[in-house]
Amino acid sequence: MLLKIWCRAILSTLFLLGLPALSMAQVSVNVSVGVPPPELPVYEQPPIPGDGYIWTPGYWAWSDDDQDYYWVPGTWVLAPQPDYLWTPGYWGWGGAAYIWHMGYWGPHVGFYGGVNYGYGYGGNGYEGGYWQGGRLYYNRSVNNVSNVHITNVYNKTVINNVTVNRVSYNGGNGGVRSQPTRAEEEATRERHLPPVSDQQHHAQEARSNPALRAKENQGHPPIAATPRPGAFSGAGVVQARGAVNRAEPQPRAENQRRTESPSRPEPQSRTESPSRPEPQSRAEPQPRAEPQSRTEPQPRAEPQRRPESQQPRAAPETRAPQPAPQPHPAAPPPRPAAPPPHPPAEQRAPPPRPAPRPESAPRPAPREAPRPEHPPER
Repeated sequence: MLLKIWCRAILSTLFLLGLPALSMAQVSVNVSVGVPPPELPVYEQPPIPGDGYIWTPGYWAWSDDDQDYYWVPGTWVLAPQPDYLWTPGYWGWGGAAYIWHMGYWGPHVGFYGGVNYGYGYGGNGYEGGYWQGGRLYYNRSVNNVSNVHITNVYNKTVINNVTVNRVSYNGGNGGVRSQPTRAEEEATRERHLPPVSDQQHHAQEARSNPALRAKENQGHPPIAATPRPGAFSGAGVVQARGAVNRAEPQPRAENQRRTESPSRPEPQSRTESPSRPEPQSRAEPQPRAEPQSRTEPQPRAEPQRRPESQQPRAAPETRAPQPAPQPHPAAPPPRPAAPPPHPPAEQRAPPPRPAPRPESAPRPAPREAPRPEHPPER
């Protein structure tokens, strides 16, 4: 019994002695994976929700249950206390596997593997802002602070001294070749705070979302960044470039089909109604008996007027008996009066043609008559 009490006292003492060491250094989470994480996706930073928020970049986490990486979106988080900044976590090669090193809050930004997370985390330190007088001053050149009224801002151009790439791990095959500086080593010995409860809840929500798994999104998560922890929908949610939200387009397509399905039969019924009367319109070629209207130009020709021309033709008939005693003057008038001015009327009215034929018969007779008259005068 005394031995058990003595063993418990020794273990508790060793644990208390180890607490300062745990708070002085960044500790891994005992997660090791044999394959490296995917490349970092490219996305836009959502607007800051208010003063006092610090940007925490997104990262690839590992799920033992799914045996796959999943993306934890970047988000804005309230600092746990003034003068504390966020040091992102990173994957680092441990000689046999890739080990996850958890991020933490502290007075200074420590080593995060030289990974270029962007938006102030260029691989070394933090260029997104600094604390002064209990207030956080934001660098407009790397933070999206245009939507709210924040006066504690400044502009500073950030020059990256590291190769800009999308590699998400340190060491190993193809990883970032970076070692901690002396300042970063000193920062690891400072007092640290673990991720706040909002960050932990944010990571759990990401783990339960199948669309954020690497095998599902192929390195292009549909939710790459959020305005607040756990806010995976609504305004301010940003997707990665090249991401395809496979969950949303399907219902949208269904909705479109549902809306199209009622609208399509309507035009069909509308087209059917005109198509049925179309035979009537085809029967309307009966008005193609418009040739009747085309025959109407015949009244334009006004054959009734042309019979008036036939009346003068009747006049020469009366004149014809007059020249019977004097054939010479009767022959010339019928030639200019009837045939030249109305040749088409003569073609259309064949009955008057027989009239000139009897006139042609007496014409040779009077011509023969004068010929004998001239010799006796001689």
